[in-house]
Amino acid sequence: MAKQNKISVVTDSNLSVDQVYMSRKTKKTQPGKYPFTRGIHSGMYRDRLWTMRQYSGFGDAMQTNKRFKFMLEKGQTGLSMAFDLPTQIGHDPDAEVSEGEVGKVGVSIATIGDMMTAFNEIPLGKVSTSMTINSTASTLLAYYIVVGESQGYDKSELRGTTQNDILKEYIARNTYIYPPKPSMRLIGDMIEYCSAKIPKWYPISISGYHMREAGATAVQEVAFTLANAIEYIKTCLDRGLKIDDFAPRLSFFFCCTMELFEEAAKFRIARKIYSNILKDRFQAKNPKSMQLKFHVQTSGESLTAQQPDNNIVRVTIQSLASVLGGAQSLHTNSRDEALALPTQESAKIALRTQQIIAHESGVTKTVDPLAGSYYLEYLCDEIEDQVWKYLKKIDRMDGALKCIEKGFFQSEIRKNAYRLKKEIDSQERTIVGVNKFIEDTTYQKLLRVKDSVGLKQSRKVKKFKKDRDNTKASLALSKLRNAADTTTNLMPYIIDSVKNHVTTGEISNALREIFGEYKPQEVF
Repeated sequence: MAKQNKISVVTDSNLSVDQVYMSRKTKKTQPGKYPFTRGIHSGMYRDRLWTMRQYSGFGDAMQTNKRFKFMLEKGQTGLSMAFDLPTQIGHDPDAEVSEGEVGKVGVSIATIGDMMTAFNEIPLGKVSTSMTINSTASTLLAYYIVVGESQGYDKSELRGTTQNDILKEYIARNTYIYPPKPSMRLIGDMIEYCSAKIPKWYPISISGYHMREAGATAVQEVAFTLANAIEYIKTCLDRGLKIDDFAPRLSFFFCCTMELFEEAAKFRIARKIYSNILKDRFQAKNPKSMQLKFHVQTSGESLTAQQPDNNIVRVTIQSLASVLGGAQSLHTNSRDEALALPTQESAKIALRTQQIIAHESGVTKTVDPLAGSYYLEYLCDEIEDQVWKYLKKIDRMDGALKCIEKGFFQSEIRKNAYRLKKEIDSQERTIVGVNKFIEDTTYQKLLRVKDSVGLKQSRKVKKFKKDRDNTKASLALSKLRNAADTTTNLMPYIIDSVKNHVTTGEISNALREIFGEYKPQEVF
């Protein structure tokens, strides 16, 4: 193999390591150049490590603020915010449907006061924040903008990501509020607004993660995610946006599970096919438009409640596959997440896993260390062929939205989930500690969110509504409703509502009045 770009990087045995290694085949696909199979940057982790972005959030805003600060102190390089179910589906803590769920799977954010507390003493102009939020993404982004401005930062200085991928909610996750058409309108509004006003923000993270966790194969995860991406791109183009004005700020979110080489191959091929789609189908000219930038979370579904310490090993393998696949950002799950939200100690071990891979394993010393592996190249070729077959079939069915309405994605995922379950039940597929090497274990160190959090948050939001200027809040909501009944961009009205102390539930209810609620059809 020819060697290039000699830099003084060495192994533990003092063997020199070049930036990138080329064969006759790989010379055609250099890192940092179209089609980006080998990475979106020429130097990859030699120049800059991935963002270590641990997913955090539980209880109330004050508890989450403490966890944020703890993880930053331990070396985390970006924040990732988890929200409770009421926040995700647009209900305040004092709503009847919120009972028992406030703060349980994420933090409760009902007011601008909550958001201020969550980011107290965390400078938003200097940290990048990812928010795993979809149906209410526009409201949570509005909160973030207002908090940033209160700290003295212009919105143009804010960096981060809102997940904001509603199509996968209809497929696999189900935290939707509105029907598809107005939901896509809200996403278009956010992409348009961020392109003009918050240029460092990624307004959408198109997510294969939840489909994979529901049972999709690696091929299905890539194909269905890219099909959804095409739908979002078409939505933006239909409203008059130019591809190179918004495509550089589209981002992706993938799962990484246990099949190390297949997962690394999956990421390579996702980059390659996406760049082809952007160049050939949408005529993008800017190379940054063709770069698939992605965050990875290790697989929560692969973790076991039995023998939880085994999950540390699982997460290590998955993290390594993510790095070998060229992720820009990574969250490592904690050992106890099959049982509860992670304890502080478990979250620290998960972060240390990333840090050890980054600084001790040696895999970051050269770009694309798996390149040239016969097995990897075989997997890449097979995945690429099967993904394109899916994409062509989806096009024949008139796109992702129609496929979702017909239940095609859902059906394909269910079939594979059933296959996997049968293999585990029959012991054809070994899960250590579950169907082989079984022993009795107990695990006591679990994080418990008390029900008193819900009562406290309910009282807080009632007081918040009582103490505000309700005339101004009502006027802001009225303007939002009126704007929702037109085609105007809703982001300025949502931001104005937040500034006038309107709550998450009130903003969502105002839009429910205009858009209605989505009621899924039973799909067989």
